Amino acid sequence: MAHNVLLFADPGIDDSFAIMYALLNPKINIVGIICGYGNTPKEQSVKNAAYLLTLGQREDIPIIAGAAGPLSGTPIQYYPEIHGKEGLGPIKPPNTIKNGKVYDFNKILEIIKQYKENLEIVSLGRLTELALMFIIYGDEVFKDVKAFYIMGGAFLVPGNISAEAEANFYVDPIAANIIMEKARNIYLHPLNITNKAIITPEIIQFLGENSPTPFKPLIKPAFDYYFQAYQKNVPGIQGAPLHDVVPLMALSNPDLVKYIPRRVKVEEFGNAKGKSSADFRPIPDPEPPEMIDFIGMEANIQMFIVDFMEVFLQGDLQSR
Repeated sequence: MAHNVLLFADPGIDDSFAIMYALLNPKINIVGIICGYGNTPKEQSVKNAAYLLTLGQREDIPIIAGAAGPLSGTPIQYYPEIHGKEGLGPIKPPNTIKNGKVYDFNKILEIIKQYKENLEIVSLGRLTELALMFIIYGDEVFKDVKAFYIMGGAFLVPGNISAEAEANFYVDPIAANIIMEKARNIYLHPLNITNKAIITPEIIQFLGENSPTPFKPLIKPAFDYYFQAYQKNVPGIQGAPLHDVVPLMALSNPDLVKYIPRRVKVEEFGNAKGKSSADFRPIPDPEPPEMIDFIGMEANIQMFIVDFMEVFLQGDLQSR
């Protein structure tokens, strides 16, 4: 049976690959996409998601408008050099794409109720919207959600936006800390594994020529733009890491990631803003069981590559 997934995203390039992957994967049933600021402004995230859903013939999936900025109120810096001005590299979604109805936050409550105890949340972007759910609706808002699969954090490796912090945690560290403290059954996919989830230009060239999916025209142009940015930032890199595909693949392939149970905390202020930390001693200090999170520490990268290729080559759009 497919996993019902409520997806929180900010469709830049790797989010977009993640959305395409989920739409093509028979083990995943996206039941809603919350689009907020992050790689692009909120309005562009909504437009990019609508474009991908239109291409994938899944306009039935509700789009929910997320947050326009972080809880801290600090100005947002976007990264057009990595994701392009509109979030899809050189690709500009046509103006003919209409978002149709874009829902507000109450739709999230409806979806949780509809899929009671048979819903998983996957978060690929900033954690502002998830934190707002706790702030607006209280600590029990997600009690019927089975698990959270989150891309965020960095443990025992450098950050990617500061020396110690990963971007999703850094941009809204207050929200990240709220989630790590209040959400239950979190599976965290930090840079220490997602940095290794590298897809090479050769694989993309093959998929760009052979993928039978409606996303075929996007695959190579979007990836090439993303890869060029990584070549400048990480000299000598042989491909580009598709960070945001990892949580979705881990959900649909339980053997992909090895986790260790630890309590995760996020620094909210100061020079270490956004830094994620945990007690990695062999016998850590005891913590309340409900505060324990599952940190991804190892990933089977060969499995990642094979599964990624298989999903983009199978071509059967999931119509449910």
